[in-house]
Amino acid sequence: MRTVEHFIGGRFVPAASEATFTSVSPIDNRPIAEVAEGDADDVGRAVAAAREAFATWSRMDPAERRRILYRVADGVESRIDELAEWETRDMGKPLFLSRDKDMPRVAQNLRFFADWAEHASTRTYAKPWDGVLSYELREPLGVVGAISPWNFPLMLLSWKVAPALAFGCTVVAKPAEQTPVTASILAEICAEAGLPDGVFNVVHGFGPDAAGEALTTHPDVDAITFTGESNTGRAIMAAAAPTMKKLSFEMGGKSANIVCADADLDAALEGALRGSFVNQGEVCLAGSRLLVQRPVYDEFVRRFVAAAESWPVGDPFDPATRVGPLVSEEHLERVLSYVHLAQEEGAKLLTGGERLTDGALAEGNYLAPTVFADADNSMRVCQEEIFGPVEMVMPFDEVDEAIAIANDSRYGLAGMVWTKNLDTAHKVAQEVRTGTMWVNCFFVRDLRAPFGGYKESGLGREGGDYSHEFFTEAKAVVVKLS
Repeated sequence: MRTVEHFIGGRFVPAASEATFTSVSPIDNRPIAEVAEGDADDVGRAVAAAREAFATWSRMDPAERRRILYRVADGVESRIDELAEWETRDMGKPLFLSRDKDMPRVAQNLRFFADWAEHASTRTYAKPWDGVLSYELREPLGVVGAISPWNFPLMLLSWKVAPALAFGCTVVAKPAEQTPVTASILAEICAEAGLPDGVFNVVHGFGPDAAGEALTTHPDVDAITFTGESNTGRAIMAAAAPTMKKLSFEMGGKSANIVCADADLDAALEGALRGSFVNQGEVCLAGSRLLVQRPVYDEFVRRFVAAAESWPVGDPFDPATRVGPLVSEEHLERVLSYVHLAQEEGAKLLTGGERLTDGALAEGNYLAPTVFADADNSMRVCQEEIFGPVEMVMPFDEVDEAIAIANDSRYGLAGMVWTKNLDTAHKVAQEVRTGTMWVNCFFVRDLRAPFGGYKESGLGREGGDYSHEFFTEAKAVVVKLS
């Protein structure tokens, strides 16, 4: 058992009410941490600390901020095994993902935005014929509330915290209540790296009528950056409206993975497996609607099912495991309800679909990769985000039909297309209304590129200059020259 307290003003402190909640591991549903349960009082203390620290941090030379954030990144790397272990205990993802993918990306996020902030430039608008020089100042926005999800707990928290701090803001973070531990370890690392007190604060707890809602409504919080479910995003938007906060949301998805008949089917198969089942399918970018062109439909579905059945499900600390437990019993039951709904709606179950209860797996939240074929896009299971290892497969004839199916969704976060035809690739990339479209690949990221979603998948964009714009205010300075 680990004790997890708030981190406010450079110190670990209990909740003002002394309330706590118990965090359990999805591996066996046993308690692993006792966590401070925050409320409005705790948020108020954290915001006050962040506001006080902002006066100094926002005026610090970006080069000095860069040096501090580089030390934080070094600290992450020095404790990578500890961070990865707790991420896996907390969330259930296979250890190789935590250690080899997520934690290196945390350090990369910190260094990337520290570099960007030091070298960021602004525009000038000279009109010498009128004797006027105008230029743009980019000033740190203020206190930022960062609300992060449980599926990539520390990686997505760092995606918010790194640019906010690099561009001179201070932060109050509210990690997902299911996965509180690694945010607390990050706070330790920040303190050891010399980050000034109050620049980074962590308040644990729940959402409605609790710490999350208090953060979104606090009048001295200037912006909220949120990753999570779309309904939660709507609630945050409504709560933030009275104080006119700046908002950046990356939310749900129901992305289409389009496999054309001329594709390299081996590459498409590997990409579809990762797009469906990596991280137990608990990925907002997941290609959870698999569209396969009819000439290769039967062959591809047969190969996809066989490959899905070969992915080992089990203890996430076992190096052979590819699929770990779902994050909670409650979430497992939700995913299983969609499995039952798919059968009621007429989709054909080809593999998986049941909770695994053999041996030690009975104590955890395990579900094998599940594949439904011959789905119809009008089904609820093709329209609603399941957020688990469940793939809905459907055929298409012409590329225009696949594009129409892909766009027939209230979401628009990501998508994939597999084809050897350059015209087809560009056509799909242009016409599918989604924030990211991968061509013959999946989950490849350039941190300079815009990241976000269309429709109910998001609000705004993050990454590179887009994060610079969000975490700063633009001021025009106009000088009349003699």
